[in-house]
Amino acid sequence: MVVSFSLGMGPIPWLIMSEILPVNIKGLAGSIATLANWFFSWLITMTANLLLAWRSGGTFTLYGVVCAFTVVFVTLWVPETKGKTLEKL
Repeated sequence: MVVSFSLGMGPIPWLIMSEILPVNIKGLAGSIATLANWFFSWLITMTANLLLAWRSGGTFTLYGVVCAFTVVFVTLWVPETKGKTLEKL
């Protein structure tokens, strides 16, 4: 899980912070993004055993649905930053 998270959704908050946040709120927003990232990592760690005891296939299906939702969210709502400055975003 740790390897998959680190290669997949783990770096998204740091990537978004560095790419789209204006300099004047980068500190506060970075703190909130870091808090959210660690909170969801903790939530997955705390619920994984409970969910696996319930149903292993359902656990990974649930995690897969959340990952698919995240891909859709990022695709639809995160702006493209290639070739743009922070002021143009």
